[in-house]
Amino acid sequence: MANIQSLRGMNDILGDDSELFTYFVENASRIAKNYGFTYIETPILEETALFKRSVGESSDIVNKEMYQFIDKGENDVCLRPEGTAGVVRSFVQNKFDRAGGTYRWYYYGPMFRYERPQKGRLREFHQFGCEVFGVSSVYEDANIIMMIKDILDFFQIGFKLQLNSLGCPTCMPVYRDKLVKYLTNIKEELCEDCNRRIETNPIRVLDCKIENCQKLLYNAPKITNNLCEKCDTDFEKLKEILDFNNIEYEIDTNLVRGLDYYSQTAFEFTSSEIGAQSAIAGGGRYDRLVEFLGGRATPGIGFAIGIERLLELVKIKEEKKDVIYLGALNEEALNTLTQIATKKRDNTKTFMEYTPRGFGKHFKLAEKCGATIVALVGENELNDGTIYTKNIKTQEEKTIKLEDF
Repeated sequence: MANIQSLRGMNDILGDDSELFTYFVENASRIAKNYGFTYIETPILEETALFKRSVGESSDIVNKEMYQFIDKGENDVCLRPEGTAGVVRSFVQNKFDRAGGTYRWYYYGPMFRYERPQKGRLREFHQFGCEVFGVSSVYEDANIIMMIKDILDFFQIGFKLQLNSLGCPTCMPVYRDKLVKYLTNIKEELCEDCNRRIETNPIRVLDCKIENCQKLLYNAPKITNNLCEKCDTDFEKLKEILDFNNIEYEIDTNLVRGLDYYSQTAFEFTSSEIGAQSAIAGGGRYDRLVEFLGGRATPGIGFAIGIERLLELVKIKEEKKDVIYLGALNEEALNTLTQIATKKRDNTKTFMEYTPRGFGKHFKLAEKCGATIVALVGENELNDGTIYTKNIKTQEEKTIKLEDF
């Protein structure tokens, strides 16, 4: 009988990757908390309608990539392809939109998209993200961008920041009409997906990754040249704040992100250190999404970081702490060792071997555990109330009183 393998594009996280993964989540969470965010966890399984209404039926995610099925209760459900929609659904469901005020939440967890697996892009992947509700100030847009910068700086990951404004319900329809007119004139030369998007969501044509389409779009109308007075003022203010804080950025007028719910500020962080899939974080403002999902009008902004894309760039910079290996030289020492293990685990990573063994075998097992200190108790130590220790790094050996260990 053949062994059962993991599904394609769905990998185990273990070994060194496990250590890097938890290190990233712990430190990104710490930075988010310093910015005033608290943790939220939403279900992995949601109604398909949630993503059709928020992400947009014209998006590739909804059209091609969702893990969608009918469950035993005849419900149309899917595994979440991104994190924002679920957080907004929770915000509305729990009536925070009616309570008013400001809400800042961070999350991390698995997302699912059925696409061709490649380096840094899996069918089950993990994101770290943050969402803010109730703040319309462009200073919050800058605050979010600065937080991402702090996270990437902590992990010493080089990046470029690309910035755009997608306008609002006042200026976007005017721009959309100009764009459709331009695209219609070149539609014969555009790809099939672009032709479909001209009818469903023309702004998404700007997001096409096909080189020929990008060349054809070079002279397309720019949204930044068609912003209303408020959007233009906000965008200029955002650039001013970033300039004042010495945050470098590039304006990319074709940056629309892959989701339909963005408006005004859109941004993306890229890195040349990870190859072709250079986007490592992105997000923007979505002031109408709460309304789209049945809530009261509430401004919102958020971002997500793809964790797998960063793992090969993350280096643990904390100094390695001691790891203790406890071993018994005879059966009678085991009870004493359990007491010692309980005490040491208050602040030190501690392994305990349950089978009494000789010195040599204990040291081999300690090496496999990555221990830096080996501590052994046998008959002599029990009689004297002591414990034998050896520091693997310094090779220092000593026998000390149990109460001093």
